[in-house]
Formats: sequence, structure tokens, C-alpha cells
Amino acid sequence: MTIFIFTLLILLGSLLAGLVGSLTGLGGGVVIIPMLTLLFGVDIHYAIGASLVAVIATSSGSAAAYVKEGISNIRVGMFLEIATTIGAVVGAAVAVYAPTHFIAILFGIVLIISAILSLKKRNTTTISKSQGKLGTWFKLNGTYPTADGTVAYDVVRVPAGFLMMIIAGAISGLLGIGSGALKVIAMDNIMKLPFKVSTTTSNFMIGVTATASAGVYFQRGYIDPGLCFPVVLGVLAGAMGGAKFLIIGQTSWLRIFFAIVIGFLAIQMIYNGITGKL
Repeated sequence: MTIFIFTLLILLGSLLAGLVGSLTGLGGGVVIIPMLTLLFGVDIHYAIGASLVAVIATSSGSAAAYVKEGISNIRVGMFLEIATTIGAVVGAAVAVYAPTHFIAILFGIVLIISAILSLKKRNTTTISKSQGKLGTWFKLNGTYPTADGTVAYDVVRVPAGFLMMIIAGAISGLLGIGSGALKVIAMDNIMKLPFKVSTTTSNFMIGVTATASAGVYFQRGYIDPGLCFPVVLGVLAGAMGGAKFLIIGQTSWLRIFFAIVIGFLAIQMIYNGITGKL
């Protein structure tokens, strides 16, 4: 296979990954890493490095729009980024020394959990009105625009959310994915932010978390420009296409279909990890 054909195939695969990530809310990394390792035989460390660069690119583009609309809670995001960055650096440092089969097995397990969480129906209307002392002290409470006007909300259980963010950051650094599902759990289920605020703030944070992880991978030589270039282009194009499709199409059946595909990829990653093929 020539370099041109190899690059073209990765570009097309990344395009599909970005589309899947956009439609399911799981992010392109859940498809990019299995694709590169299982189909193209890329070392999992280089695959994670390329995935992190793609996460930075996609998060930076979409986060700007949400911030402009006033949906993302910047104070919550910047506060919790302290936790995710700490976790990301630790996770990335462990990943560069961890056996590849261990990373593959853990990645498969996280894929299965993320697919299940993506299918779970969430309450998008409940607003917390029980003021938390730390949320008030750090001025984390906020408002966001809705069709019925501006809605205020309070942030509670800040320490528990901070701890979950450390775990999410560690998984992001270890596996090269945005771990948005865990970030949303921390803000939506634990800290009781409105779901729309949780998802957009998570998107705002993912890029910073990935940057911290990517620094460690870059230092170890696992960021390959020749691999990252087609991956980033493909994921960006796929994510943009998926965002437009979300506006005009019904995606509930797509989420089920892609969850099945992601589950299959997870089983393949776990199997290859256990048998030592990765």
C-alpha cells in the first residue's frame, strides 16, 4: 500500500469517525483509535496521539459557538479544568509506559460504558435550586438562555464533581478520548447543572484536557504529523456534517445502530488485548 492510498483511507475513516462521534455524542476518538489499531495496524500510542490532536481541533471549533451563545458555564469549566488537567497529565504519563494490551482492554471497557451512557435518556428540564455553599462561594451558579427566557441554576456537590473530573481527565489522558460522557455525568448527575449546560461546558473543557495529555505524548514522540493531518481533516469534516444532519434528521435509530457498532469495536479491542495482538 502506498503512502497516498494509506493517507486517503485514513482520511475517509476519520470522516466516518467524526460523523459517528457527532451523531452519538461520544466523540470521534471512540472510532479513530480502533480503526487505526485494528484496521491499519498503527501502534496504539500513535493512535492515541492522533486522536488527542483531533479532539483538540473539534473541541476548539464547536466550543467557541456555545460560549458565544452564552450556554457554557465558563467559571465551572475553568474550575473543573484544574481537575481534568491533573488527571490528564497523570493518565498520559501512565499510558506511555503501560503495556499496549492493557490499554486496549481498558479502552474496550470504556467504549462499552460510553455506548450505554449515550443511549440513556437524560432529564433535560430539572433545574437545581438547592444552593451549595461552595458553588456560591466560587460563584459557579449561572444562567443560560432558553426559548422561554433566561433560566437560573445552582451548582451543588462541588467536591464530588471535582473528584469525578480527575477520573475523567485520567481516562482521557490514558486512552486518548474526550471522556465527555464522564464529564457530563459529573456536571449533570452530580453537580446538577442543566443538561444543555453540562454538554456544552464539557465540550469547552475537552480541548484543554486533550492538550494537557497531548503534551506528554508529544514529548515521548507519539505525535506523528503524517498521521495526525488526515485524521484531523477527516474528523472535522465529519463532525460538521453530523452537526448539520442533527438539525434536519431523526437520530434515535442512528444512536442505536452506532452503539452496536461501537460495542463490536469494543469487543474486538478487548479480544485483541487479551490475546496480545495489540
